[in-house]
Amino acid sequence: MRENLHRFFRAARGAGVHVSPAESIDAMRAVAQVGFTDRAVLRDALLLTLAKSQDEKLALSDCFDLFFSQPEPRQDQPEADNADDAPRDSDQSPSSSSAGDAGEGHPSEALGPLAQMLMSQDRNAISAAIASASGAASLSDIRYSTQRGIFSSRILDAMGLQRLRDDLDELTATNPALAERLRAALDGLREAVRDTVSQGLALYAREEAENLRNEILRNAPLARIERRHVAEMRALIRQIARRLRERYSKPRKRQRRGHLDVRRTLRRNAAWGGVPFLTAWKRKHRDRPKIVAICDVSGSVAQVSDFFLLLIHSLHEVVDDVRSFAFSSHLIEVSEILEKKSPEEAMAEIMSKVGFGSSDYGSSLVDFEKDFMGTLTPQTTVIVLGDARSNNLDPRADILRRVSERSKRLVWLNPEGRLAWGFGDSEMPRYATFCSVVRQCATAQQLERAVSDIVATYQ
Repeated sequence: MRENLHRFFRAARGAGVHVSPAESIDAMRAVAQVGFTDRAVLRDALLLTLAKSQDEKLALSDCFDLFFSQPEPRQDQPEADNADDAPRDSDQSPSSSSAGDAGEGHPSEALGPLAQMLMSQDRNAISAAIASASGAASLSDIRYSTQRGIFSSRILDAMGLQRLRDDLDELTATNPALAERLRAALDGLREAVRDTVSQGLALYAREEAENLRNEILRNAPLARIERRHVAEMRALIRQIARRLRERYSKPRKRQRRGHLDVRRTLRRNAAWGGVPFLTAWKRKHRDRPKIVAICDVSGSVAQVSDFFLLLIHSLHEVVDDVRSFAFSSHLIEVSEILEKKSPEEAMAEIMSKVGFGSSDYGSSLVDFEKDFMGTLTPQTTVIVLGDARSNNLDPRADILRRVSERSKRLVWLNPEGRLAWGFGDSEMPRYATFCSVVRQCATAQQLERAVSDIVATYQ
């Protein structure tokens, strides 16, 4: 039972259900009470102890159905009656015929355990043998579809395939009819084992496949993500945001209380002989994080800005105040749009208002200085995401200098490679003069590192 549950927990994690050690212990205690006999009760016990949301409940339910479904051997083996045309002794009794004996000395009794099991066509025994051999072959370690053949061979070897081959060789020489029946039963067993391995691949390889897919997406250029992968990339960006929240929100909560001030505590409790009935705490002042994000949503970098805005607005537990602006030839604030609408709807509305135009950094900086310069304080981090290509128009670097002077720091994230900075209509070298940090930010991994470094300065 313990090994089965450990494999199920592993499969559940692969399905996206977070199973902590404490939760796994609770689940094992619950299963010890209800047992494995009633599958409906077992499912309810696991769902109650492991699922923490409706999505996890659905994923866990599907995982349970897949994990506890046992592939069965197919039933296309020739029946005993089909062997009537095989040569028989005239004095053979019906009972020996039904037992699969096709000659003198009851040959089925001389067969190995696997051959006897296949000839008896006992489905329960075969399924149990496959399950036992799967554990012996460590099927839960399967990770890639290319390993199907390896694990199928391991399971068959654990079941006694070599002895079965010896039995087939002997029967082929002495009793061809019985050998044919055994060979057909072996074909059914092979198919059942292949199904079991496919089931194991679906259960245990999902986490590895998802990690591999995420790793590929994390390092793929955001500007060239295919349309069919946009939803997956948005899901990955949400995972990155959740990871950043978990990393930085807990330290901030701990630091709000501060450390014990021993001197003030002793002085406050002098009337009680120094017994610390009242405590005093050192409180370290920390700046409240404020971020102003200014994103170029012209055609060349619109998709990168999509993912960047989604990430920034998913960090509410870490960043107290976020205001976002988008521009092509002119600039508007998009904070309310991002907060009230889904990412798909928000970006559609933003792009309909200012997207896909020819970028004009100078005009957009004029709009920001005119209407929103008052939002900047000495606690504000300004993040500009764009390629700094202003189509040979006035870049108004003087406004960017004033933005840098009024804010805590100015960070520029450029999706283009550094070799392209300063060539053609790129104003990146001029803008970089007034920036605290300038980084290439073309992939999700680079985006995560950049945002992580920004948030970490407030800890």
